[in-house]
Amino acid sequence: MGKLFDIVLLILILVSVLIVMLESVTAINSKYHQYFLVIEWVITILFTIEYITRIIVVQKPAKYIFSFYGIIDFLSTIPLYISLIFFGTNYLITIRALRLLRIFRILKIGRFIGEGNQLRKALMESRVKIFIFIFAVIIIAVIFGTLMYLVEGEESGFENIPVSIYWTIVTLTTVGFGDIAPITAVGQFLATLIMILGYGIIAVPTGIVGARYFKNSKEDFVHVNSQSCQNCGVSKHRDDAKYCYNCGENLYPNNSSNQ
Repeated sequence: MGKLFDIVLLILILVSVLIVMLESVTAINSKYHQYFLVIEWVITILFTIEYITRIIVVQKPAKYIFSFYGIIDFLSTIPLYISLIFFGTNYLITIRALRLLRIFRILKIGRFIGEGNQLRKALMESRVKIFIFIFAVIIIAVIFGTLMYLVEGEESGFENIPVSIYWTIVTLTTVGFGDIAPITAVGQFLATLIMILGYGIIAVPTGIVGARYFKNSKEDFVHVNSQSCQNCGVSKHRDDAKYCYNCGENLYPNNSSNQ
């Protein structure tokens, strides 16, 4: 029954997010606005009751309230109430989509949690390198932005240094909106350098995180694997383990060779 209840909540989350998306379409909203509003309030009230009930029944309410899922549950409940005071905040209901992360626990697909933990670990261990890299990119953007402002000037659309830095970042990331473009030969030459530099910059963060992820995977392979138990969700099992060390569940139920 608990699993069925959680699945119903997931369906309600999808419905509420879909309604918010449809509300942004003027033709649809003008025709079905009242129906959308009623459905949103019904779902919001259900989520409010569920959130309060969780606080009442859990052994440590404060731990739930300030946990990741507790905060997400709270944020997904309040937007419609806030919209009574601040118009338009009801669109923040899309925050409820974060509650869909519970699908990994509800549908017992915890075997993906181990892989997710490895990726999170790689990102955390790479954060200093990534910060230094981003700081260096900002410095490059400031320098090239200033040069473009001096070379092109206001007549080319580079009205000031902040606007020139904006153009540099857009060009570095290979987005290229096209709202501003250099006209002079020197400006076009600088733009070419920035474009070429942009391709290299895009690859760096991927390489940093990828190298750390590969290193962690290689280190963990000797002792434990990333297979998580589908029943209780724990990870870090031995490479030769067939059953969960926590609950005894078969780690490979679909593999007949491990039965």
